[in-house]
Amino acid sequence: MSVMTVDEVAEFLGVEAIRVERLERESLLIAIEKDAQGKPLFNSADVEKYKVLAQRLGGL
Repeated sequence: MSVMTVDEVAEFLGVEAIRVERLERESLLIAIEKDAQGKPLFNSADVEKYKVLAQRLGGL
């Protein structure tokens, strides 16, 4: 399992970091843990699944 930071997820999805934090807050992306600064960390497989789903639903 590979872990991704908010910035890495934002780059992968092509969105701003604040949007990734909102997705986590709204439980659309589930954080597996928090880093030392309290920022969410995500499982890369979950992020990839979210991207596929979002594209099927009409984009990010």
